[in-house]
Amino acid sequence: MSHALCPGSFDPPTVGHIEIIERAATLFDEVTVAVIRNATKQATLTSEERVDFLNRCLKSHSNVSVLSFDGLLVDCAREAGANVVVKGLRAISDFDYELQMAQMNRQLSHIETVFLSTNPQHSFLSSSMVRDIARYGGDVSSLVPAVIAADVASRFALEASDV
Repeated sequence: MSHALCPGSFDPPTVGHIEIIERAATLFDEVTVAVIRNATKQATLTSEERVDFLNRCLKSHSNVSVLSFDGLLVDCAREAGANVVVKGLRAISDFDYELQMAQMNRQLSHIETVFLSTNPQHSFLSSSMVRDIARYGGDVSSLVPAVIAADVASRFALEASDV
């Protein structure tokens, strides 16, 4: 059985993230989406919010599950039973970093990494751009899945009003 791990911060999940996960779900028997709780990265959404958003976006995919983790990616993959990591690439700049991570993960645990290139219509998209647009009241409805668009907009509008 093939089991892929799709890790990321997903702060918030974008249509680009969901597209990569859905493509992975067609390639692998099982996919675990791993929301990183990284103390060195200041996430805006809590890990619980990110897991909830992803579960809502992916509920129609019976072979996809979502969890959160901190620590080493290879440990998360081992605990989830994944035998491959799937990463989406938007641009060459993503590849430089992701290749180093893939090589280190292979060194640590012999886990393989598969890279999926993003749909060109999503190549400009990042969670940080979505956060900035939502904070200033911009329309994020084409940038995040419809099922979470209103919640993302209101969550970041609330954050902006707290500042």
